Amino acid sequence: MKNYTVKQYQESDYDGWNTFVSQAKNATFLFHRDFMEYHKDRFEDFSLLIFEGEKLIAILPANRAGAIVYSHQGLTYGGLVYKETLKLASVIQVFKAVLFYLNENKITKMQLKTLPSIYHNKPAEEANYALFLTEAQLIRRDTLSVIDLSKPYQFSKIRKRCIQKGINNGLIIKEENNFESFWNQVLIPNLEVRHQAEPVHTLAEIQLLKKHFDKNIRQFNVYFNNEIVAGTTIFESENVAHCQYISKFEKQENLGSLDFLYNHLIKNIFAQKRFFDFGISNENQGKILNNGLSYWKESFGANTVVHDFYEVETAHFYKLENVLK
Repeated sequence: MKNYTVKQYQESDYDGWNTFVSQAKNATFLFHRDFMEYHKDRFEDFSLLIFEGEKLIAILPANRAGAIVYSHQGLTYGGLVYKETLKLASVIQVFKAVLFYLNENKITKMQLKTLPSIYHNKPAEEANYALFLTEAQLIRRDTLSVIDLSKPYQFSKIRKRCIQKGINNGLIIKEENNFESFWNQVLIPNLEVRHQAEPVHTLAEIQLLKKHFDKNIRQFNVYFNNEIVAGTTIFESENVAHCQYISKFEKQENLGSLDFLYNHLIKNIFAQKRFFDFGISNENQGKILNNGLSYWKESFGANTVVHDFYEVETAHFYKLENVLK
């Protein structure tokens, strides 16, 4: 059996880490160190690199809180990242090496949020099998509303009426590099009024991320009589256009702004993507579904992809010792 070495990420690993992310079959720009570290003051980084000899063969974006390692609390998704050359049997043994390393470092549990399948460049559920073998517990399941743009899809009649309303109201869509008007005039006021909440990213943070990932983070605003009324922030990866923020704050009655905007994004801007991901409609760790929000997304032709979260005891590394024959 091959021997694997696990070590914790250091600043000197910056280039090697990012190069590996660019070549992996199950990674997006969120795993780039420049994205992970914009909020490094909030998390104790515990990212891992796994080597076979001198060769880097897998990474785990992660942070630590007490005796638990998370992959990663500051990212939408996470998990073990590897190239297509790493076969199933090797992934199982790499997973064992990670659990053993964590256990040796007095980490009792690892919480792992998987990377939804739509973000895979090629099928990459080897680690899911390792989670099963180690008797990991499913602790949360969110539901993504996703349009497969390679297949026929259809907007509902009510969506078509609202899109027409936007056309009749003379709405204008602009892609912009500055996030200030959307954050301060739409997103923050809307979240405060409706949910007594704030955006995950501050204005300064999203502007910083835009500088690092100009082609991946895109802002689209909707204007009515030269006044911003709605907008969305899109995180664009190789296969997926993901809606990171969706918000409207209209002083007038419903203008059809979001329907008008998403019709344009789906049919024009991102028509050549494989998937259009509206994101989740869940609350309370996945146990509550916001049915109105979910219905709105589904009425564009979206269907459900689940996003799973697991917890595994690191002492269960021994359960992977005799699974290969």
